[in-house]
Amino acid sequence: MVATMSERIRKAAVLGSGVMGSGIAAHLANAGIGVVLLDIVPPKPAEGDKVDSKAFRNKFAATAVANLKKQKPAPLFSLSALSLIEVGNLEDDLAKLKDCDWVVEVVKEDMAVKQGLFAKVEPYLHPGAIISSNTSGLSIAGMTQGRSAQFKKNFLVTHFFNPVRYMKLLELVPGAETSPQVMQKMAKFGEQMLGKGIVYGKDTTNFIANRVGTYGLLRTIAVMKEDGLTIEEVDKIFGPAMGRPKSAVFRTADLVGLDTFLHVINNCYDSLTKDENREAFKPPAFLLEMVKKGMLGDKTQGGFYKKKKGGEGEKEILVLDLGTLEYRAQNKVRYESLGAAKDLESPTERSVAMMNGTDKAAKFALKVSLDTMAYASRRLGEIADDYVNIDRALRWGFGWDIGPFETWDAYGVKKGVEQMKAHGFAVAPWVEEMLASGRTHFFQKEGVHDTYWDVKSKSAKRVPVPERQITIELLKRGNKLVHGNDSAALWDMGDGVGLLEFRSKMNSIDEQVTEMMEKAVAEGDSRFRALVIGNDAGNFSVGANIMGLLMAVNADEWEVVRNMIKRFQYANQAMRYSPIPVVAAPFNLTLGGGAEVAMGGNAIQASAELYMGLVEVGVGLIPGGGGNLQLLRNVYGPHAGNKDFDALPFMKKLFLTIGTAKVATSAEEAKEACFLAPTDGISMSRDHLLADAKARAVGMAEAGFRPPRQTTFLLPGKSGAATIDTMLYDMQLNHQISEHDRLIGRKLASVITGGDTSPTTPVTEDRLLELEREAFLSLCGEQKTKDRIMYMLEKGKPLRN
Repeated sequence: MVATMSERIRKAAVLGSGVMGSGIAAHLANAGIGVVLLDIVPPKPAEGDKVDSKAFRNKFAATAVANLKKQKPAPLFSLSALSLIEVGNLEDDLAKLKDCDWVVEVVKEDMAVKQGLFAKVEPYLHPGAIISSNTSGLSIAGMTQGRSAQFKKNFLVTHFFNPVRYMKLLELVPGAETSPQVMQKMAKFGEQMLGKGIVYGKDTTNFIANRVGTYGLLRTIAVMKEDGLTIEEVDKIFGPAMGRPKSAVFRTADLVGLDTFLHVINNCYDSLTKDENREAFKPPAFLLEMVKKGMLGDKTQGGFYKKKKGGEGEKEILVLDLGTLEYRAQNKVRYESLGAAKDLESPTERSVAMMNGTDKAAKFALKVSLDTMAYASRRLGEIADDYVNIDRALRWGFGWDIGPFETWDAYGVKKGVEQMKAHGFAVAPWVEEMLASGRTHFFQKEGVHDTYWDVKSKSAKRVPVPERQITIELLKRGNKLVHGNDSAALWDMGDGVGLLEFRSKMNSIDEQVTEMMEKAVAEGDSRFRALVIGNDAGNFSVGANIMGLLMAVNADEWEVVRNMIKRFQYANQAMRYSPIPVVAAPFNLTLGGGAEVAMGGNAIQASAELYMGLVEVGVGLIPGGGGNLQLLRNVYGPHAGNKDFDALPFMKKLFLTIGTAKVATSAEEAKEACFLAPTDGISMSRDHLLADAKARAVGMAEAGFRPPRQTTFLLPGKSGAATIDTMLYDMQLNHQISEHDRLIGRKLASVITGGDTSPTTPVTEDRLLELEREAFLSLCGEQKTKDRIMYMLEKGKPLRN
């Protein structure tokens, strides 16, 4: 259910403008929420500072906002979001809190500081305002000491993870007096408006993710030293091979900052006096020494890893020797278990293969995993009410592909218990009670739903999922398949809406995908009233798989190549002019042919996290699936037939977007680049994307959808292409581009300016597709294009345009 007006948070305040505070403010602005960002008045004026001026008194908050423009990865979807952030200070501007529905504190982790700030803030809160802390472990009882009953009722912990825009996890922790309605409202707001995955924790040190995740990291380090492994070996083992991010253990620590990591560890060690494994949280001596020396990771250009430039300018990443704290060249990591895991597709299969291996790396992976899983089992009831929240916290906060209980399930619960006992790790009694009841897995399918074992009631319960989530897995369990092949499928979403899913490797476009596109349109009118294009994979589509194209080109099968291109072009055209509305739901990587499919529909409902572009020039080609026409239509379409309009400025924008392989790094940027139309929708929650796209498609159908008319363009022709080529000639003279780059640019310029035409001669969409096709074919025959593709193949890079 969508939040009603009375439930919505219209304006928020962030108290503290450090990395986390400014990141939270930026993400609120991303969501279209006005935000007041306040910080202290600088305590030490520099010479010449006008201490009574707003510029000086708001300096900390203003500087933080200015830094948002430069940060990488970008915390903002678009720089235009900055207009929603208002800066101030904690002495002059507290009255601004009266208009805020939510106030979040993000100041230093010091109980006295937080208590003082809350005392100062309380008189300025309106009665219904929610107040929260982003603390990573201070107690709610302590922070709210001395505050009113109303304040405590509206208080909770909202623990974001850094970087706020990109990390899905939001841990919500209530106090003893927190209103259930406040928790419900913040959960709905966090999920729907901020796109977060909500995990419910308890008022314990470091909550869920940092408690279990930090334990796992520290035990990894301890066992590493026992087993005589190196940093690079550990990061290879506990990276993708074990369903973890590429940053693994030590690279993750460098990204977070070793000072921050040490703070989390110290907080655990100091606070967890009753934890049976408290000594595991004692900071390693080498970490204390590294922080003392200022070796803090990326923020100081050196932590466990350090980048170094070689004699010829090439970059080399050195690794730290923990014995000497000196950097050295990395050694190649080779283990049979790692090689076996690498060949497996799913993270579940990889992790099980590793834990079942027999070499040194496999034994290390098994020992650390068993230890961490056993520890997580013993924390149930203390840090969370169920293991669903624990798994989600580790997946969404630490970037694990599968949580500790999902890993245990895949390995075998009973087998895991036996191995834990053999290794001397204590298993929580409830696990054996569950096995004794006859349930052999933590997660089991019952009908179309997943269930988990509820420890309190000693019964199976449904795994909670977002209210508006539609997944391919649910459609599969509900037997909703209409048609399918190896690369694509057509599903029935219900309510008269079909779903076209790509499922080839990396969702690349091949002939089977094109075939399913054609089938979806051909049968759509009789079977459905609307169609959605989307999927559940890691990316919407990385583009057309050009390996088959290259093979046909090398065999001089030019008619095969021509038909392949033409078929994909007109599959996209058929989507646009289908008698039923077609809504694309792109997300993450949407490149080349994937972008052409998305732009080929009647509307787009995009995930806020979208990386979209026509990147074909990277392999020496131009878009070949209608992308030039589609972007031309988006950029110039409204003025396409106006003879009094100068087309050239639009052509230049179009040329630079395609010719520089521009990739928008958010849906908002995609609108600015005209990959999306101003009227296209954006979903903050990836979990809601397919449901949002379906709702949009149904709305279009019920509003009396009529397919659009084809566009006829008045284009500058050869004179426009010559103007663009003059720019290319100058770039070539200045050694900014090669002769081959200029050739690609000239082909592109000829297509988008209409070929051999004049500004008064109408150019049809079919003619533009023909020009695109011929230019694409001619570039396919260029040896340098073939060489680029072969180079990518030899380097093991994905062959996607």
